[in-house]
Amino acid sequence: MEKENQTGVGNFILLGFTDDPDLQSLLFGLLLSMYQVTVLGNLLIILATISDSHLHTPMYFFLSNLSLADIGFTSTTIPKALRNIQIQSRVINFAGCISQIYFFVVFGCQDNLILAVMAYDRFMAICHTLHYVAMMNPRLCQLMALGSWLVSILGSLTDTLTILRLSFCTNREIPHFFCDLPEVLKIACSDTLINNVVVYSVAIIVDVFPLTGILFSYSQIFSSILRISSNRGNSVATSSSRMSLMASVMYTMVTPMLNPFIYSLRNRDIKVALVTFLSKMVPLKESFDARLS
Repeated sequence: MEKENQTGVGNFILLGFTDDPDLQSLLFGLLLSMYQVTVLGNLLIILATISDSHLHTPMYFFLSNLSLADIGFTSTTIPKALRNIQIQSRVINFAGCISQIYFFVVFGCQDNLILAVMAYDRFMAICHTLHYVAMMNPRLCQLMALGSWLVSILGSLTDTLTILRLSFCTNREIPHFFCDLPEVLKIACSDTLINNVVVYSVAIIVDVFPLTGILFSYSQIFSSILRISSNRGNSVATSSSRMSLMASVMYTMVTPMLNPFIYSLRNRDIKVALVTFLSKMVPLKESFDARLS
């Protein structure tokens, strides 16, 4: 089979979901709606967290980082998929494909790592309440967030740079709506052993370790609450502790689109912050409109 080096002008073909024009129109509307909800909802969480000093706590600081990662995660793939449906094209060039892989891995890794950091924050808040404020100080929180971003970037760079050594066959069809790393490796004509070793190594660091940390943190939280309940009765477990536990469990289950609903519509602090933020924006808009008129 003929080979073509990645330095050529060859493109990849994203097969997407379907060839049916009617289904593509429906799919376009569905993807667009989901993307708008994801971006708007997570953006509101970030703005509310920044604008309200009451939300300048570790939990909401990490939540805003999670929202930023979710926005980036969906923005890496959905806009390109929408454009391809709109212009009836499935082509993506090599540079675009590599960029998609890089940012998809970055934000995917960041999602995992920040969830682990948030689980640790809830573990400290519930199991080590007296030392929580001293331990989870702003400097440590910033370092933990920065560290998770750096690990995500380095992990993604490692995955992506090894692709540059590959050659690809003339058949460059990817059975996906974006350049998914495993699918790209499948259509390579050169040996992908090194790539697979790198991918699995990075996955252990950014998937297995965070998952282990999350499971350990929540097991300690549940154990602590059960121990308190059995020793002192159910009434000792305060409402605040129960709400923290519920929020902690939700951190591990949410998807980018559901994050805004869970944290804004069911969290009083976020709702108050959003109302305050939007009420400040209305006079500014009215003043701006008055100047234009």
